[in-house]
Amino acid sequence: MNGQNYSLGMIETLGFPGLVAASDAAAKAADVKVVTYQKAESGIVTVYIIGDVASVQAAVSIGASEAERVGQLRYSHVIARPDQGVYKLIRQLTDRTTESVDLKTKHSERTDNTEEEFSNISKMTVPELRKIAHSHPVFPLNTQEINTAKKEELVKHLSVLEQEKGGDKT
Repeated sequence: MNGQNYSLGMIETLGFPGLVAASDAAAKAADVKVVTYQKAESGIVTVYIIGDVASVQAAVSIGASEAERVGQLRYSHVIARPDQGVYKLIRQLTDRTTESVDLKTKHSERTDNTEEEFSNISKMTVPELRKIAHSHPVFPLNTQEINTAKKEELVKHLSVLEQEKGGDKT
């Protein structure tokens, strides 16, 4: 995600119903990805959203309003163009929670074939690459960018993600 015009949004609520309402409203409001959520003590939960800067700002604003309406909003914040280290932090959080979140079952089913897919990545067709990009929980491009990206760009981003994944395991 280096050099990309993306943003990280966070909405923190007290209680899960407010978080679900905020996540739903945010996802419907703009072209963003709801990446994961994190539970803390005393019912505090935070949802993480990524996308382009303007979309995330709009999504967080609408999501925060919905969280206030349904439950109790604690905090919301948007970080425009965060450092690569922040991206890695969210990726680690996503990797830890992927197995336990039923909503990400589709991604979990695909992990068996991930190594084989990445080893043949340069031989794949553009539709195959786009399918992998869409299924990746923290792909650096939003839906519209994935749908218009050229093969070279998709291969580059998928290769970087695979290198980071390999680096996290050691």
